[in-house]
Amino acid sequence: MNNTVTIAETTGPDARAQALVASYARVGYRRVSPALIQPAEPFLDLSGEEIRQRMFLTTDRRGKELCLRPDFTIAVSRDYLASADAGRAAGFCYLGPIFRQGDDGPGEFLQAGVESFGRTDTAAADAEMLSLGLEAIAEFGVSAPEIRMGDVGLFTALVESLDLAPAWKRRLVKDFNRAGRLERDLDVLAVSTGTARSEYEGVLAAMTRSDPKAARALVTDLLSIAGINAVGGRSIEEIADRFLEQAALGAQASLPKELGVLIERFLWIAGDPDKVASELRTLASDANLKLDAALDLFESRTGFLAARGVDVARIGFSTRFFIGLDYYTGFEFRLHDPQGRIEQPLVAGGRYDKLLSRLGSTTPIPAVGLGVWVERLIACGRPA
Repeated sequence: MNNTVTIAETTGPDARAQALVASYARVGYRRVSPALIQPAEPFLDLSGEEIRQRMFLTTDRRGKELCLRPDFTIAVSRDYLASADAGRAAGFCYLGPIFRQGDDGPGEFLQAGVESFGRTDTAAADAEMLSLGLEAIAEFGVSAPEIRMGDVGLFTALVESLDLAPAWKRRLVKDFNRAGRLERDLDVLAVSTGTARSEYEGVLAAMTRSDPKAARALVTDLLSIAGINAVGGRSIEEIADRFLEQAALGAQASLPKELGVLIERFLWIAGDPDKVASELRTLASDANLKLDAALDLFESRTGFLAARGVDVARIGFSTRFFIGLDYYTGFEFRLHDPQGRIEQPLVAGGRYDKLLSRLGSTTPIPAVGLGVWVERLIACGRPA
């Protein structure tokens, strides 16, 4: 793992930030400092739109696209996978700058944080992240922060329980973390069944029900016969995959009214975790949904939070809450200034169990972490 430390990372503007990261190191998180210059591709492919649109990009002499580090999670994850620790439980902490273009003001921000890989005690690890976030808030003298929480895993479990085409299930889960996308998806699915159908719809529907490998081979062969090799930088295989994905989405162009009502009912559930769990249990029972595993994890996490001294009645949970990072897969949280002096979160974090696989791991590796926005905390907290 690259442990090169820059001057900016060792001489932060506030001693409390150094003390915070030192406290993480004392409880077992090894301090690291990923390179400032990173390959752009993982961030472009895996980050949310907010980060992608604000990255500082450049190219090296060979034309490879690079970026100034816009995010620590992907950078630390890449270093972890390249190290001898890969696949084993390990935790890391950091303090240093990240770089994102702003509408005005500086494009460099000081961030501290923690990333935890390989822990299988999911509920306990989630609770630890929120607890560490609250400790960061306290370190800077901000009392009683507003706690906002969500869980992509609950929405994923809901979608998996519905009678929807697999392509639509993937689409809804993918778009959950993207502002406005989920609503547009539901609008498309709500189109009346009387909508005019394509003359090719029967063929497309048959293809979506066939063996995926066979369907892909057929489309690839047809494109080759037509003399199509590549379009817009996409290979013929990528074109075939895109075509089949769109065919699968088009094969189910409407959503039964009762399913639409069910999804909307789910997305309006909010309150403290105990209230939310009760309402979700009722919803699952009423609609015969298989949400037991997701709800058991949810309630176990709440228990671990209470055991850590967190007043769970203060947590504002919403089933439609999201942070906007494409790689988040479960628990998510944000801590905000209770006086509203800064709109953006002071601390944010969550679970990203699939990120390591998307970065090249051949085996699934559970992961959870948090990021602390140091300058925002300095602005809201007591003077040092």
